[in-house]
Amino acid sequence: MLKYFLVFLLPNLIFCQLEVTEIELPKILRETSALEYYSGNFITLNDSGGEAKLYSFNSAGDILNEYKIHGTVNRDWEDLSADDNHYYISDTGNNYATRKDLTIYILDQSLVLMDSIQINYKNQNKFEKKKRNRYDAEALASVDSLLLLFSKDRKKLSTQVYLIPKIPGNYSLEPVAEFHVESLITAADFDQNSKTLALTSYTKDGSQYFFRSLNFELQNIKNLKFEKLLIPVTSAQIEAVKVRDSQTFWLTSENEGTGFPRLFKVCLDDF
Repeated sequence: MLKYFLVFLLPNLIFCQLEVTEIELPKILRETSALEYYSGNFITLNDSGGEAKLYSFNSAGDILNEYKIHGTVNRDWEDLSADDNHYYISDTGNNYATRKDLTIYILDQSLVLMDSIQINYKNQNKFEKKKRNRYDAEALASVDSLLLLFSKDRKKLSTQVYLIPKIPGNYSLEPVAEFHVESLITAADFDQNSKTLALTSYTKDGSQYFFRSLNFELQNIKNLKFEKLLIPVTSAQIEAVKVRDSQTFWLTSENEGTGFPRLFKVCLDDF
């Protein structure tokens, strides 16, 4: 299904034409929460206590393979990122701020577990169950030698950014920046070639948003500027983004009332 929309990007006051292509995915991907490239196709995972597996599929939505990741547990896998040497599974879902086992798994290019990174939040000293908290994080992006983790702050509707070395170890994290996105961040990706950083989010009323930052440089992260775009889809909760270039993006949505999860190709035509 192909749709066209004329949209208005904020805060940079840019008009653009938005082209959205929608593809149904198999129900086995009902909790799809990540998106990366793998062997010329896509790879994803299910969140929230699903099996410790990755699933590859093509752009038509056909499942190609399943990969059991031995030595791992899917407590709340939320995102998947990659560089030239490794894949990184972010087991950092923390809905109620009670977890003390937040982990990022490091896989080789054959999807075999190599090592892991343990993280905690330096400013967190209480672990009582609390729904409106700032210690949940679902969005992970690989940038140079670091992983960028974006929080899902239900209390302030902002996102805090944490920098994590790609080296196995135990790290106590402090935010390096905070952005008031007025929504809950669900995914992140960075494309080195186009220097494009992308995020997705949603709000309580079911609206889905897309954020784009062009010419991203890590040293300027505190001054990061985003264009914010309302994604014109319904019955969706977009939880994954993959940047192809500065104007082309792939997204996936969980099964939210349509009966099927979905893959979206989003093309922006700035003018």
